[in-house]
Amino acid sequence: MLSIFDNGPPPPCPDPFNLAAHVLGRASTHASKVALSVLSQNGSQDWTYSELENAVRGTGTGLLNAGLRPGDIVLMRLGNTVDFPIAYLGAIAAGLVPVPTSSQLTAPEVGKMIAELSPAAVLRDSAVESAEHPCEIDLSALRAMRDCAPCDWAMGDPNRLAYVVYTSGTSGKPRAVAHAHRAIWARQMMIDGWYGLTSEDRLCHAGAFNWTYTLGTGLMDPWTIGATALIPEPGTDLAALPALLRKHKATIFAAAPGVYRKFLTDGAHLNLPALRHGLCAGEKLSSHLHAMWSDTTGTDLYEAYGLSECSTFISSSPGHPARGDALGQPQQGRRIAIVDENGPVPQGQSGVIAVHHNDPGLMMGYLNAPQESAARLQGDWFLTGDLGAMAVDGQITYLGRNDDMMNAGGYRVSPLEVETALAGHPDITQVGVTDIEIKEDTRIIVAFYTGPSPLDELELESYVRSKLARYKQPRAYVHLPALPASANGKLLRRALPAYFEAQTK
Repeated sequence: MLSIFDNGPPPPCPDPFNLAAHVLGRASTHASKVALSVLSQNGSQDWTYSELENAVRGTGTGLLNAGLRPGDIVLMRLGNTVDFPIAYLGAIAAGLVPVPTSSQLTAPEVGKMIAELSPAAVLRDSAVESAEHPCEIDLSALRAMRDCAPCDWAMGDPNRLAYVVYTSGTSGKPRAVAHAHRAIWARQMMIDGWYGLTSEDRLCHAGAFNWTYTLGTGLMDPWTIGATALIPEPGTDLAALPALLRKHKATIFAAAPGVYRKFLTDGAHLNLPALRHGLCAGEKLSSHLHAMWSDTTGTDLYEAYGLSECSTFISSSPGHPARGDALGQPQQGRRIAIVDENGPVPQGQSGVIAVHHNDPGLMMGYLNAPQESAARLQGDWFLTGDLGAMAVDGQITYLGRNDDMMNAGGYRVSPLEVETALAGHPDITQVGVTDIEIKEDTRIIVAFYTGPSPLDELELESYVRSKLARYKQPRAYVHLPALPASANGKLLRRALPAYFEAQTK
């Protein structure tokens, strides 16, 4: 049997459709229910569904009054505050196309995005670094828009452009991933297939408001079914989270594996009587960490696998736990395969994890990069770049990357992008970058370089600080007389970890 798992057809997306209208579709029947609690040691700042909808639709009106028109692209340079999801949904409600971006990006990185996207406006918190643009809408103006009359939902074809997110491209240049309004409709397959979420749940996400993992799993998905989202206030120490989970009766907790690891290694008090289970994504969850969490808390962790181009589509869940070291199985409505250059491989054989091109959650393509979009397709399958193997019951085991992409705390980073930033240093002649596991469940980005002599690490850190977002910056630098190379002179990145191990012995 071939490694193809067809878990039934996806439910058809309504037409006409609007992503933001779908997310807030429960607001009329849950008007007084708390949709969002921003948690602090002293209590919480609460938003009811009615208040949230009014803020979103008022923002939509304000953006249109500012001269923007449906279809315009707006770049978001906002911080870790509730302003981020309100502006994001407000733009989509009015038919605009928001581009959420990490607040860690540097001005040169943002400048490249502006040059590629030609946005009609930049939504800007002055505390967040940005690049020049003739039309900036500042935070105070955005907040004032919430008092405007509510905009009409901009309904239309569910296949039209809704938003754009950036991801590290395999070429080293971050790619703009274009998503349709239907992408949110596809996320309902996660409700049972991963979350085990009900309208009575109180889901706490450990991430920042302006992280797309938080935006989807922590906010929009709970709101779609009428649940309550809990988000720690900006600046909350991770060590304070267990007490907040307990105090605010979180029933589901979502985080990257590193957060669970920190709780366990710091010896945090993990008496969480209201917690039903945890959710994990962003990087591979190790069986060791999973077992430690379950033994300590008496609750399970459910892992999901996905990517910016298709969110999550393979997962374990309360109804379908993962077996052994497997990730889980394709969610209901997904068609997933394991392929090689000839197509789907036999069950049990390794290959590239692939998603059927008709998946409603799959991107429309990379903006301004049709060739790279086409390169990710093989027949009917979109290639993820990750290796896996499918068992006879459809459960899929993750076997690593099929390329050199790195994982930095849940963010995928291209080594080419980091190498390009360092290659301009006057005292570096060649550079190679990879991620290395320095201890169980902990990986860092390490840069290996050649040059006349070893360079001061603090000087190198200062050099890349103005060029790369913090999560892309190397955490260690290793000077070598020569970098490992193939017979034709090509850098062998996969040989680099051995040099790091030799330096640290």
